[in-house]
Amino acid sequence: MKNYNLVSYRVDSGARPGIVFQGNLYDLQDASGHPADSTMLGLLADWPAAQKRIQSAIDRALAGQLPGRPLAEQRLLAPLPVPGTLFCAGANYADHVAEMAKVANIEPDPDPHSLGLGSWHFIKSSRSVIGPNDGIEIPNGSQKLDWEVELAAVIGCKARNITLDQALTCVAGYTIAVDLSARDFSRRAGIAIQSPFRFDWVAHKSFDTGCPLGPWITPAEQIPDPQKLAISLSVNGEMKQNSSTAHMIFTVAEQISDLSRKLTLWPGDVILTGTPAGVGSATGQFLKSGDHLSARIEGIGELKNGVI
Repeated sequence: MKNYNLVSYRVDSGARPGIVFQGNLYDLQDASGHPADSTMLGLLADWPAAQKRIQSAIDRALAGQLPGRPLAEQRLLAPLPVPGTLFCAGANYADHVAEMAKVANIEPDPDPHSLGLGSWHFIKSSRSVIGPNDGIEIPNGSQKLDWEVELAAVIGCKARNITLDQALTCVAGYTIAVDLSARDFSRRAGIAIQSPFRFDWVAHKSFDTGCPLGPWITPAEQIPDPQKLAISLSVNGEMKQNSSTAHMIFTVAEQISDLSRKLTLWPGDVILTGTPAGVGSATGQFLKSGDHLSARIEGIGELKNGVI
C-alpha cells in the first residue's frame, strides 16, 4: 500500500475522517460509503476491514476516480478529537528520570526492570485533547506550564492479557502528543509532605487544552520499529528536547502488554509512551503567552501549537 496518513478534518457538521495521500485529502466515508467511516473512533473499531477500504480508496485516487481536496486548504483537527482513554507513561526515559530527580534533589530510581517492575501509567482526560495549530490555554493561576513531547500509540483492536510478542499487532498507528504539565499544581497546598493524599493529578495533567495531538495518525505498517525514531520539541525555534525513542525504559510493546494485564484496551485508546530529557522544570523555564511549540517525530511529521 502507498504511504498515507489518517486525519480528522472540519466540516460544517463537525469532524470527519479523511485520508491524506500525495498532498490531497480524501473524505473516507465519501470514498467507502461505509457507516463506520463517519468517525475516527468508528473506523478504528473496524480497523482490519477499514484498511481494505482505505486501500480501495487509494487505488481509486491513483486512477483519478476519486476527487480530492488540497490538504493546505483543510482545517485539520486532532486525529481523535475525543479519544477513548489516554494512558500516559510516567518516568519512561532514563535521562528524564535523572533530570526530574535532580529537580527534586533526590537520587534517581534504578531501572525498574532490575526490580521486577512493569511500566507505570496515569490517565489524562480525553477532553484535554486539542489539534494541530490549536491554542494552548495556560491554566488559571499556573506559573509553571511545562512541555513533554511523546510518541503516542493508537490502539486498533480489543486487547486483554496480550503477550509481548503480539502487543504491536494491536497498534493501528502512531501520532505525536505533547503532555503539558502544570508543575505548580501537582501538589495540594496545606497537605503534609508525607501524606498519601498530597498529589493532584487532575490539576497537574488534565486541564483543558493540556494534550495537543496530531497532526494525523501514521499507520503502524509505515513505522517498522517504534523504538528507532528521532523525537524532539522546540519552543520559539529553540530546541528543548532532542532524543530517540530508543532511549525508552519500557518499549511500546512492553507498555501495551503491561496495560492489557491490568485492563482491557479498546480501539481508540491512546498510549502516550513517555518523554525524554529537556523539560522546562530542569532549567526553571516554562511556557508563557505567545510561545510557539513545534513537536517532531521521525516518520510521522510535525505538530505545531501556540500558547494563548
